[in-house]
Amino acid sequence: MKFGTKAIHAGVEPDKSTGAIMTPIYQTSTYVQDEIGMHKGYEYSRSQNPTRHALEKNISALENGDFGACFGSGLAAIDCVLKMLNPGDEVISTNDLYGGTFRLFTTIFEKYNIKFHFVGMSGVDAVKAQINANTKLIWVETPTNPMMNIVDIEAIAEVAKEAKAMICVDNTFATPYLQNPLDLGADIVMHSVTKYLGGHSDLVMGALVTSNETIAKEMYRIQNSSGAVPAPMDCFLVLRGIKTLHLRMQRHCENGEKLAVFLKNHPKVENVFWPGFEEHPGHEIAKKQMNGFGGMLSFSLKGNRKEDAFDAVKKVKVFALAESLGGVESLIGHPVTMTHASIPKEERERNGIVDSLIRLSVGVEDAEDLINDLKQALA
Repeated sequence: MKFGTKAIHAGVEPDKSTGAIMTPIYQTSTYVQDEIGMHKGYEYSRSQNPTRHALEKNISALENGDFGACFGSGLAAIDCVLKMLNPGDEVISTNDLYGGTFRLFTTIFEKYNIKFHFVGMSGVDAVKAQINANTKLIWVETPTNPMMNIVDIEAIAEVAKEAKAMICVDNTFATPYLQNPLDLGADIVMHSVTKYLGGHSDLVMGALVTSNETIAKEMYRIQNSSGAVPAPMDCFLVLRGIKTLHLRMQRHCENGEKLAVFLKNHPKVENVFWPGFEEHPGHEIAKKQMNGFGGMLSFSLKGNRKEDAFDAVKKVKVFALAESLGGVESLIGHPVTMTHASIPKEERERNGIVDSLIRLSVGVEDAEDLINDLKQALA
């Protein structure tokens, strides 16, 4: 079954009682049992819910996985992965990553004696240099947030396999439409479902997918024990959003390319970070492991003045100055003061997150309107 068909049909069946084509919103906390231990597969909605179950099967199918679990947010999904570790374990992570992930690692799990190494993953040598007997997890984000660096998932997965460590890939920017990390050797895929999978900026959710049964058992145990599960209504909205994921991603990619080219030729722009450019250091890897280059890009301004970035983001009229990404509407943000403010300044600058850096989540509006909006904002 091809992607578009899976997006619409995987995990979803007409309601048996009414024939409704849309999965019902099972807005219930508990389920009546015929006798003790005799039920229809559902006991309590923290543990199982039919609407969530359909969504978990759908996302799992999109990632070519066997087991899926949804959570109350992307960070709750990451939290689940980290809870599979033990004190004394070590994690090797992409150095350029979402600020909330960095904050979760360093302010929550470091105090439980889990050690984190943040390294550039443009090659495998930096990862191999940090491998030791305590390495239990390699955390990959690709494309990275916000610098759009590309990590060779297959190469890092080989390193993880040799070290007998798990590898988890944050696939939020690419989505299953553009990239399938499990097919490239990853053990777990993580999504901030809030973004492209939901696609309409109206919910917060996270998801994990794996084909490893041992990992899946831990994933479901932690999901049930910690209880960070999404509401049935939100699951319904994501199921609806995913039905157009392939159509939306095609337009995100088309618009992203047009805006990247426009910005590259703008006299006030210093650098544009978008893996579709042939000169991008990760371009060949992106071509190998992705089916397109996505709708996310970042750019810095000449002179690197924070004031110039502030001036530009407040003058937009079609773009919205807001956190998050992946919705149908275009968003603009300033990573230093917004999404990556929790990362220390020296760490940010070491990774290229400079004061004038602006991140775009390119939506599905008419590209000409988006280009004209940036043109007047940068004028």
